[in-house]
Amino acid sequence: MGPVRVRQEGAVAVVTVDFPPVNALSTAVRQALIAVFRDVADDESVAAVVLSGGPSRFIAGADLREMAGLPAPPFLPEVIEAMERCDKPVVAAIAGAALGGGCEIALACDARIGGASVLIGLTETRLGLIPGAGGTQRLPRLVGIARAVEMICAGRILTAREACAIGLLDAVAEGDPLAEAIARAPGTVKRRLSRVVVPPGEEKEEVAAIAVARRKAGGVPAIEEAIRVVTATRGQDFAVGLAMERAAFLALRESVEAAALLHLFFAEREATKIPGLGDARPRPVGTVGVVGAGTMGAAIAVAHADAGFPVLLVERDEAAAAAGLERVRDIYARQVGSGRLTDGAMAERLGRIAVGADWSRLRDADLVIEAAFEDMDVKSEIFRRLDAVARPGAILASNTSYLDLDAIAAVTARPEDVVGLHFFAPANVMKLLEVVRGARTAPDVLRSALTLARKLGKQPVVAGNEDGFIGNRLYAAYRRHAEYLVEEGAAPAEIDAALEEYGFAMGIFAVSDMSGLDIARAMRQRRAATRDPRERYVTIPDLLCEAGRLGRKTGGGWYRYADGVKAEDPAVTALIAGERARRGIVPRRFTPEAIQRRLLAVLANEGAKAIAGGIALRASDIDLAFVNGYGFPRARGGPMWAADRMGLTAVLGEMEQAYATGGAGSEPAPLLIELARSGRTFSSLDRGE
Repeated sequence: MGPVRVRQEGAVAVVTVDFPPVNALSTAVRQALIAVFRDVADDESVAAVVLSGGPSRFIAGADLREMAGLPAPPFLPEVIEAMERCDKPVVAAIAGAALGGGCEIALACDARIGGASVLIGLTETRLGLIPGAGGTQRLPRLVGIARAVEMICAGRILTAREACAIGLLDAVAEGDPLAEAIARAPGTVKRRLSRVVVPPGEEKEEVAAIAVARRKAGGVPAIEEAIRVVTATRGQDFAVGLAMERAAFLALRESVEAAALLHLFFAEREATKIPGLGDARPRPVGTVGVVGAGTMGAAIAVAHADAGFPVLLVERDEAAAAAGLERVRDIYARQVGSGRLTDGAMAERLGRIAVGADWSRLRDADLVIEAAFEDMDVKSEIFRRLDAVARPGAILASNTSYLDLDAIAAVTARPEDVVGLHFFAPANVMKLLEVVRGARTAPDVLRSALTLARKLGKQPVVAGNEDGFIGNRLYAAYRRHAEYLVEEGAAPAEIDAALEEYGFAMGIFAVSDMSGLDIARAMRQRRAATRDPRERYVTIPDLLCEAGRLGRKTGGGWYRYADGVKAEDPAVTALIAGERARRGIVPRRFTPEAIQRRLLAVLANEGAKAIAGGIALRASDIDLAFVNGYGFPRARGGPMWAADRMGLTAVLGEMEQAYATGGAGSEPAPLLIELARSGRTFSSLDRGE
């Protein structure tokens, strides 16, 4: 039957999906499964059925090649209907990933036997959808409403042991799950979940699960729809619930949010396709060295220890090393305190991190990451020392967020071994890893960085070597124009509220207070000598710093923080009013929509400059960077994708206004002008159109 094979072992029909590499639910697979289940249902020599995906596989979900286009029949509910019509017990032998539609197929079976490497879950909400083939109706009947809400809304993927503990799997095979499923199948009782009553649950647990799902929704309508459809299973006929689910699924499939999340899904897969790498293979990385045990260095060490790497954390002297060890301990202690980590796991991970001041130990490292203060002299001196101590072939990485990577590499005798690994704070939590490619970075070193990112669970984005790279370059323009809006009449709280309404978790001024206003001031001071005198410069942030208002750490920045609670400060309002008067600016009002349009246009315009300059390979890479590193709402798809939705003609109009008030540095990007006038988009540019 094409991608589905059938063989018979005694009275058991073994149905195997064979559609490499992951058994995606393509049109051909769906057609074959329907035909097979109709055949075995009518075959009197068959008493039971085992559904398998072959060694180390099951069914991973939808076919990526079909997701971007219009779906073709037969649809997944028809496959599951054919399975349900079969009166013979069906046992799933799950040896690998059973995700999305693959999990729905498993739920349509009468029993589920898993192997040790099983990964199973309903992941549709990650794409702005809900399960559309009965997943929202069958899962609650198996594991209860509270757990179903939590799993579906989070798109949670369970291991074999986790799935077995809640009853999603009936057993975990010690050996081959297929052999065990074949052995169990003849004695399995037919158990259609569509006929099972939803188990009674604790109201408190359900309310708590719903509250958590809503808090983490991030503007994705699918979360509220999932809650509505799952909770409706109690006391409701299965067929009614199934119709409710399908209607919601079809409506969500046409939503802007689903399109945005699908865009990011494909962007993640494109991000590691880097021109010029050819068949370069990654260098082996076992032991990792980290130089600098401050806040960032300690978190980088934790990120690697969490991924199983032995880590050598090195500081300038023993006192600094001891302080660094305490920072590492504090990170793990907070995780234990919150219940995210056990004491045993903490001890195990701490055991992977050796902290000291002996630089000679770095000879054992395959990769050394410098995580020192953002100062060229400091970093250059560290790389001179690393050049002398690191073994030949070791990768030398800088965590710099702004500085010239080629200048850092130039102090070594091996610039081909140098790469930028820009982690985002906190480095053990934030998903983005900006991989900076220097002029002489070797292909296998870049490949190694991308491989490392995957092992760390990070989303890599490759950037060229220019001040601020991708993320901080765009963020600097974004912050600068937010400050222009303040000078022109918008209160910091109004701008932050507009950004939060758009979907950001925090506004830009609240973020500045959290990170510290002195960080941005140091960057401005470093750039002062080369700043174009025609560029508009807002002095308000400097005046705040001079007044000792450095953000949360000093009790005040753009806001005041009495007892840690953020509030607008009349002193800041007065300072802003004074600067407007000094510069002769008559303040005007801005609507939230006007603020959103201006700042989105600024991001897209700066992104266009980064693409044209070869700093960003694709518009979608910029989207990934801002979604994963700067809090841009996932449901909006990233600044470049959102700019396409806004319309590049409108974006250009906004930038012409921004240039009129911002001066040098705010010019509309030639690429933006070209795309707007030709009716093209950033997405079409990525597609090579």
